[in-house]
Amino acid sequence: MSAQQPAGEPLLVVIDRTARTVDGESVRIARDVLCAGARVKLCLPETPEEMERALARRGRRRPVVVGDDRALLAAVRTLHRLRELQQDALALVPVGPHQALALSRTLGVPQDAVAAARAALAGEERNLDLLQDDSGGIVVGALRIPGGGRVPAPAVPVEADRYDRYDRDPAEAGGNGREGTGAGRTDGLSDRDRDGWWSPVGRTARTVARSLGAPLLSLSGLVGAVGPGSPGSGGVLPQHRGHRLRVEADGVLLADLDRPVRQVSLSNARPVPDDGLVEVTVRYPSSSLRTDAEQEADGGRGASPTRVRARAVTVSGRDFHYRADTVVAGPVRSRTWTVQPGAWRLTLPRAS
Repeated sequence: MSAQQPAGEPLLVVIDRTARTVDGESVRIARDVLCAGARVKLCLPETPEEMERALARRGRRRPVVVGDDRALLAAVRTLHRLRELQQDALALVPVGPHQALALSRTLGVPQDAVAAARAALAGEERNLDLLQDDSGGIVVGALRIPGGGRVPAPAVPVEADRYDRYDRDPAEAGGNGREGTGAGRTDGLSDRDRDGWWSPVGRTARTVARSLGAPLLSLSGLVGAVGPGSPGSGGVLPQHRGHRLRVEADGVLLADLDRPVRQVSLSNARPVPDDGLVEVTVRYPSSSLRTDAEQEADGGRGASPTRVRARAVTVSGRDFHYRADTVVAGPVRSRTWTVQPGAWRLTLPRAS
């Protein structure tokens, strides 16, 4: 294993709290492989503030994140906020449920803990793009603007409090969680008696609780989305006729205010995460939800989506929300996203 160690390159291994809770065995495997191949400092942050302190004080240590997509995104946003995103290449050992690792699969990160840890030790750096908006926000994977102006429910409703805390600016996160002392817990995998994440009984109990809680959270999201006085407030989500938005990609008009759109999505990671382009998809309401005038205005195109690839996208219209990776933002009336080529680096397996 030592032959795979990059000469003189120490690591800061940030182990996400949810990874320790959901799959302690994979966490231990990743830790053992990484510790056998490099000089490792372990950090177990409990709050976004602790993660930021650990990354800010990492010195020459290269950061390795053990966790799901949200943990990776939290690290990328933190380094961007510290203006150190291009200083070191990140590495990821994906640990979490299948649906929480979609971005890591798209980026080419091995899904096996051993293979991912070995890639973190001896892989090669790949320059990847990201989107940056005109307010300074970034998008690593995908962005969605929902028609009808409703804020979309989180993709993974469980552990909502933990995700929300990581998705917020630490300056605004005061009062959530305990106050950290130093740069998170960097004393290895200690404090086990407090976390209990290694216990099979504890993991089983938490899994059952999450399984029971997820439907309730999803149901509460549906009920909340259909408030009193809104159409369909009997408990079923109404179908929206769309949102009137003006969408331009590299100066080319894709949608205007006279033709409602159901959804606008930008994909930075697919099909290629490093080609300097973003895939733009504009979807329209079904024909049954459009007036005769609207159907006539679309020139016979029906409800087929419009797809293009571009370097810059501007969306404007009445107040709308959007979801950038895991962060819900808005309302805004105009926003421009521009591709930043090679803005960050990720360590991936070497090409065979």
